[in-house]
Amino acid sequence: MSSLATPSPVPATDASCCSLTARELTAAEAESAAFGFKALSDPTRLRLLSQVAAQDCATVCACDLGATLGISQPTVSHHMKKLVEAGLVTREQRGRWAHYAVVPEAFALLREVIRVG
Repeated sequence: MSSLATPSPVPATDASCCSLTARELTAAEAESAAFGFKALSDPTRLRLLSQVAAQDCATVCACDLGATLGISQPTVSHHMKKLVEAGLVTREQRGRWAHYAVVPEAFALLREVIRVG
């Protein structure tokens, strides 16, 4: 398992060095962000999300997910359900297959929490 690269130290005179966000999060925002980060903490979910996000604003059929990851459709369904529950993707049933799309607005708070500089 590889670790994240260690960022360069921020000069002590930079007031933003101790802050993850520009303001203190509300309890609801913290709960929402934690739920989103929890959904994203699984490597398979991150890879599935990246497959959906790579299609820009187009939807992706569940039938097209998983093949490159070498995972079964039930596993795809399980992980996509977690991403839907977290509000990170939408799910639309079209006949036999589910189609997924990224919810760009859902990432605004997550971006704010991990914003650097």
